[in-house]
Amino acid sequence: MAGVPLEAKRPVSAVLAGPYGHPYHPILVTIPIGAWACALVFDIASRIVDDPAGLARGARWLIALGVLGAAAAAAVGFLDLFAIPPGTPAFRTGLLHMSLNLAVTAAYVVNFLWRDESGAVPIGPIVLSAASFVMLSFSGYLGGKLAFRYGVRVADEQTQSEGYERKG
Repeated sequence: MAGVPLEAKRPVSAVLAGPYGHPYHPILVTIPIGAWACALVFDIASRIVDDPAGLARGARWLIALGVLGAAAAAAVGFLDLFAIPPGTPAFRTGLLHMSLNLAVTAAYVVNFLWRDESGAVPIGPIVLSAASFVMLSFSGYLGGKLAFRYGVRVADEQTQSEGYERKG
């Protein structure tokens, strides 16, 4: 059994997915998470300010930036999923994580197309943004479970111990 978890720690392609112990997926997910969080703030703010068009336009383009970032994160995340042995709880968690993220990204594409930048963002797109962000948050929880509970793409403890050795 000791060899099975080690499979999920090594990248399928270090060039594409990131080197051992330092995957690219967690770095890239900050782009859609941050962009979509800011878009939701801009959406709500557009309902409060006197001149909402700039915030509505900014929210729409933050959604677009998030979709592009999600595509990049998905590409390397898919490679990380290939490193997990099929039929395991970690693999099933990875499939659910991926499926939710694809659904969230599709919802944001719809949201981008639904918008009109001429005034305050209507309630419909705001509700879709909020619901999508809640689903994204749950998917992020699953991503954390993959890394911190199952150790997917995380260096083994022997490698980690190097960071705690005292010199001198």
